[in-house]
Amino acid sequence: MLRKMKYDIRSLKNGLRVVLVPMPQTATATVVVMTGTGSRYENEKENGLAHFLEHMFFKGTKKRGSARAISEELDAVGSIYNAFTAKDRTAYYAKVSGRYVDTALDVISDIFLNSTLPGKEITKERGAIIQEIDMYEDMPMHTIDNVFDALIFGQEHPLGRTILGPKENIRAFSRTDFSAYLKRNYVPANTVVCIAGAFNSSKVFAKIQKEFGRVKKAEAPGLIPFTTTQDTPRVSIKEKATDQTQLMLGVPAYPYLHKDEYTLSVLATILGGGMSSRLFMEVREKRGLAYSVHASVDKYPDTGSFVVQAGVEHGKLEKAVETILAEFRKIKRTKVSKTELEKAKSYMKGTMTLALETSDAVAQHASTSLIALGRVRPLEDVIKAIDKVTVADIQRVAKDILQTNKLNLAIIGPHLHKDKLLHLLHI
Repeated sequence: MLRKMKYDIRSLKNGLRVVLVPMPQTATATVVVMTGTGSRYENEKENGLAHFLEHMFFKGTKKRGSARAISEELDAVGSIYNAFTAKDRTAYYAKVSGRYVDTALDVISDIFLNSTLPGKEITKERGAIIQEIDMYEDMPMHTIDNVFDALIFGQEHPLGRTILGPKENIRAFSRTDFSAYLKRNYVPANTVVCIAGAFNSSKVFAKIQKEFGRVKKAEAPGLIPFTTTQDTPRVSIKEKATDQTQLMLGVPAYPYLHKDEYTLSVLATILGGGMSSRLFMEVREKRGLAYSVHASVDKYPDTGSFVVQAGVEHGKLEKAVETILAEFRKIKRTKVSKTELEKAKSYMKGTMTLALETSDAVAQHASTSLIALGRVRPLEDVIKAIDKVTVADIQRVAKDILQTNKLNLAIIGPHLHKDKLLHLLHI
């Protein structure tokens, strides 16, 4: 029996939203402060600023004068803490034993609201971020999505640019740039404070109200919407001497709240979710073309994508692309069996239930939902939506999105024959 989670959502006078999720069965508590901004809210010259700013928040506040003071306080209570920047959100979080929730909330609130952005730390952190960029450059598996996003969204649109930004931007940012970005994008209207786990609701809410209630009301930043105009298949190759070729093959797809949002998720699971999925069986088990292959769906409020990612031997790239495309053709032309559909649904429901077992996962889910959708989607609603998907829905959606003129193939590896690959792209 699925246990219903209670999401207590409140708004402060300045527009900031608070979500409290009591989980009496757990011994931990997680504090997340998430703001609806990221690299999508940067212009070309600002690209990389949202992520750099996230780093700077850990460099000291008026109360906690240094990065060491912040980390020592959280380490002293055995906290797991970090932050991340995505294209459309930035979050700061700390997970602690329930008895230390006050410490976690105090530190995370302080860094979010009172960071001093010391000039000398900006200078030092430039080097760390350039090292981070270099580290990911050495990990094609983690940067292939940059090549894919630039291809599907175009580099002139913020969604097509990287989160880390180019090195020349990192070297050029000044303290004024950070302050301006902070003022424009970190506002109560696009901020969510979430606490999940074991905590005292009234005590925690009073603290949030006291700290965050002081922030002035301001308008949430706007974004440049994205509409695809693609009418021909495309290939992008980042030529690099690697031991393995990384590829992403995908198409534009649905935004959040689209009527076929869950049908697409089930379709992705049938094709490339888990080790008994069609692509895993065909690409890895039958042909030994890749060690890992999986399909996934990426969503934004105005657009989305469906993509297959694999790492393959250089000489087997074409064969792998052909095998993936053959599976696309098959799912468009032949209805999936009722058994296969039910297996995919059970897999999804099982993995989602497992994923939402811990206080940090619940807090991330609730914050992300509120930022992206303006409400929290309870797990039971998601499960109901998955259950409604039919065999006919799968084929209809496959025919709708899997079209030759919408294909995008991104590659990192020692390859030069773009035309040869372009030739393969038809379904």
